[in-house]
Amino acid sequence: MRKTLTSTISSACSRIAGNIRRALSVSAATLVVLIPSTVSSDQIGLTSPVALHIPTTIEKPAAAARYADFGIEVPSLEALHIADWVADSGDNMDAGFVIVDKKSARVYVFDRDARLQGTSPVLLGAARGDDAVPGIGTRPLEQVRPEEKTTHAGRFVGERGRNTQGEDIVWVDYDAAVSMHRVRSTNSKERRLERLATPTVDDNRISYGCINIPVAFYETFIHPVFATRNAVIYVLPEVKTAPQVFGSYDVASRRGHEPDSSGRIPDLTPRQFDASNLMH
Repeated sequence: MRKTLTSTISSACSRIAGNIRRALSVSAATLVVLIPSTVSSDQIGLTSPVALHIPTTIEKPAAAARYADFGIEVPSLEALHIADWVADSGDNMDAGFVIVDKKSARVYVFDRDARLQGTSPVLLGAARGDDAVPGIGTRPLEQVRPEEKTTHAGRFVGERGRNTQGEDIVWVDYDAAVSMHRVRSTNSKERRLERLATPTVDDNRISYGCINIPVAFYETFIHPVFATRNAVIYVLPEVKTAPQVFGSYDVASRRGHEPDSSGRIPDLTPRQFDASNLMH
């Protein structure tokens, strides 16, 4: 009798194991494997059928984080934060984009895949601040007070245009009369070319609010971005925080891991513009 019972139990267990293996190979909803009806639960010491539950859904892996590629350039933390956010969120509308870092008095130009194409020092509004004065764009220049000469922060859809002198420019904020244009050296007392050539940033605050860019850099990098379509310009704040202005997020924190530093190495070293050659 004991031998028969042992044999029966062994046979039942084998059949149960077979059922379990078959159940696991089926991608169905919830599978229930029951003890065969020919074997009583008392025979194997169980008081109820054995149920095997398999989850009906499988979580999809999180999308891989995307980071901007600065190549060998070492940007400020604010510029890195915004560039990474743009790369990950796709806020640049699948087009090249420009970041103006006011604290560093520097512009960065990226292609549509957030790869740095070039960087250069720039001249900015003489006054510090992140907001534009209401109605500032309709005032004559002589009526603009010193504290109102700000390059205000924000996300702008830049577009090509012409100023009152007929020069082709890129409008940053048309209503506020703020644009990106080639640096002008008509007033020798302002020493704009010399200011661009110095390694310091304090002397880069001289304009009424427009972003003055070295001529060669403008022609090589700025003009192509806006040649066939509008593109986004991100003017970084210097008083407020980037999330306050752009609603941006930290990519690494949001994705739950640190960026792969190898992903920041470009296929080609981005060209950098040395403003010192303007003096020759």
